Amino acid sequence: MRMLIAGVLVAVTVAGIDAAAEEANQGKAIYETTCANCHDKGAARAPTPATLKTMEPVAVVRALETGVMRVIGTFSMSGPQRIAVAEYVTGKKYDAKWRAEVTNVCPKSAWPSADPFAAPHWNGWGADRQNTRFQPAERAKLEPAHVPKLKLQWAFAYPGETLAEVQPVVVDGRIFVGSRSGAVYSLDSKAGCTHWMYQAGAAVKGPVLIGKVSDGRVLAFFGDVGGRAYAIDAASGQEVWKIVADTHPSARLTGGFQLVGGKLYVPVSSLEEGLAASTDYKCCTFRGSVMRLDASTGKVEWKTHTIVEEPTHETTSPTGKTQIGPNGGSVWSAPTIDEAHGLLYVSTGDNYSQPATDTSDGIMAMKLDTGEIAWVFQGLPGDAWNVACSLPDKANCPVKEGPDHDMGSSPILVTLASGKRVLMGGQKTGILHAIDPDANGKILWQNRVGLGGIIGGIEWGSATDGKTVYVAVSDAKWDKGRFFGDRIAIDPKAGGGLAALDVATGTLKWRADPVSCEGRERCSPAQSQAVTAIPGVVFSGAMSGVMRAFDAETGKVVWTYDTVQEFKTVNGAAGRGGTLDQGGPAVVDGWVYINSGYTNWGGQPGNVLLAFKPE
Repeated sequence: MRMLIAGVLVAVTVAGIDAAAEEANQGKAIYETTCANCHDKGAARAPTPATLKTMEPVAVVRALETGVMRVIGTFSMSGPQRIAVAEYVTGKKYDAKWRAEVTNVCPKSAWPSADPFAAPHWNGWGADRQNTRFQPAERAKLEPAHVPKLKLQWAFAYPGETLAEVQPVVVDGRIFVGSRSGAVYSLDSKAGCTHWMYQAGAAVKGPVLIGKVSDGRVLAFFGDVGGRAYAIDAASGQEVWKIVADTHPSARLTGGFQLVGGKLYVPVSSLEEGLAASTDYKCCTFRGSVMRLDASTGKVEWKTHTIVEEPTHETTSPTGKTQIGPNGGSVWSAPTIDEAHGLLYVSTGDNYSQPATDTSDGIMAMKLDTGEIAWVFQGLPGDAWNVACSLPDKANCPVKEGPDHDMGSSPILVTLASGKRVLMGGQKTGILHAIDPDANGKILWQNRVGLGGIIGGIEWGSATDGKTVYVAVSDAKWDKGRFFGDRIAIDPKAGGGLAALDVATGTLKWRADPVSCEGRERCSPAQSQAVTAIPGVVFSGAMSGVMRAFDAETGKVVWTYDTVQEFKTVNGAAGRGGTLDQGGPAVVDGWVYINSGYTNWGGQPGNVLLAFKPE
């Protein structure tokens, strides 16, 4: 499971909040009973006590009330108890009205222009509807010869944050980007000043999508990890509509949206396989889905689950726990649009318990107009896994435990010079699959570029110029091979690298070695961040915090920047770079925008958006 539990991971032990929790020191008592098992032992994705102290109490409370830990926060804690825990772990007084301070406000200006997409832009996750993550020359406006001359122009800090993972989006001279606290910003792309800030109800993990609706308004669409989808006015930041995309307590929206003909396509994922770590949790009932909404109103037009059967089948785990299925099949990433053929393609995650299904760990084709499933390609059958499989007692681990090898990154659709179409999907097995979208997903070629693992293989995605596909390899590991339950010590010698493959044949063209972690703390060479390509150059960041640019033909490194440092920021907030993960660089109009900071998996915290252009 790539995105196990984001935000504030608190409890594996849900039941039994101590009577002492009602006394004066209730925050400490609740923390020690309910939270310390993860935070004090260094469980992956659980912020350390030191990291928690840098957060604002309202962010912790929001995570427990409406965010990723709402199942535990709402079912096992009262409102005052959530506040007590937040004050204890942060060491600060709770202020319900706290919001990130907006400073360095931009002068008022008319926006948008008559055609906001006429100028260079990067919109949504993959820069185009095919999710190629390739920025053509007319939009990149960055010559390969100028890449070695890239210099930092400004840094923006997300106040009070410890993680900066969201793919930056740039449209009509403005940057749109969300944050872990749920603050969504509109910044000036050249100066970094702030046009507006909107506060969502939970962390925003996926990218913003800008689009026009039928009445001519330009809206910004995005989701949060509380399972809500939003549309706000992109010029003013005012809310237009908001809906709950899925009522399951663990549902979350992590992937980018797509807009086609006034219809908004929304992928739905969950953190339920993480909740299965609790011996009190009956695993599992969530099923991934894709929804179509009316972009103007948010009205749901159809919703298709990746697993058709409802979870009514009961099985027994090896430890005697009753489990429910089928389940899982989360859609973590943005759909890929094939408008000419009336289809969309999505990648699906693993099952959480038995029975395993034939739609998990695969690529699914759905009809744009009805949501009907047209065909499915499965990259790995039988993969049923949840977090209990990584715990010593394995209480909720299913029979026939799988390896947790989701197909997590967005499919990439390419048309070759011959007219042949290729659909590529990267998997945590370390295999890049190329299938025929015109032959119901028939395999064209497969190439293993990594060893695979829970956060191994191919994570957030590759990039292609139509001839070559550039694939970053994660393969991160920890001491003892465990990522949950033991204190995390990430392996500084495992993982990383960038492979260039021929799109037509899958043949390896070149391979670049990972960056060294020598002399660096909390460092992994793993390259799990999404790749970005422009003509002649490929950008790939690493968990080490180092961003590199490669010659697209040879793999030679042409530019390197270490983001793990303190920054003076345009908005005056304390800023620091860290691990690079999830959303890759956006290259627009001669500028390169990079988010830095990712505390999860033992990485370096950070909270900055960095803007570069050639000197």
